[in-house]
Amino acid sequence: MVFESSEITLSTQRLILRPISINDAEEIFHYRSDSITNKYQGWIPATVEDVRYFINERVSPAIDINGTWFQFVITLKPGGEIIGDMGLHFFDAENKQVEIGCTLNKDYQKKGYASEAMHEVIKFVFDTLKKHRIIASIAPENLSSLNLVNRLNFRKEAHFRQSIFSNGSWNDDLIYALLKSEWS
Repeated sequence: MVFESSEITLSTQRLILRPISINDAEEIFHYRSDSITNKYQGWIPATVEDVRYFINERVSPAIDINGTWFQFVITLKPGGEIIGDMGLHFFDAENKQVEIGCTLNKDYQKKGYASEAMHEVIKFVFDTLKKHRIIASIAPENLSSLNLVNRLNFRKEAHFRQSIFSNGSWNDDLIYALLKSEWS
């Protein structure tokens, strides 16, 4: 079930999640370039041009295409300020599996925004896209993300030792997952 990005907007009590656009590049660079806050991220842009390249070349303009990433920006109601982004990786569309990832501006962390946004996207993935399983890949040291997926009832499935080369070193990777049948 492929949707064009213009067809997708998700809304919660405090947030609107909409498809990323090239016009978002500077706001995204503001929080994504913070290498200390985002030390567990696989992508930290060095310039606004890096963000523009990412949006133009790495993000799919449609959702639910096998082998692609679709990116939402997380915005505050009512003003529309971008506070983060959330990606969906359709790595196994035939078998109905999706990877999810979230990045939040440090000024908006620990306020429940990530949980609120993830909950809405999970609901969309299971109820609208009819997917079977969602996974999250997390560094063992990333306690905030581990707490987030645990609050959302993901379960730990694997611990891969030194399986991801990122930021100049080999890192462990934890895989958490949630099945549609487990989602309430």
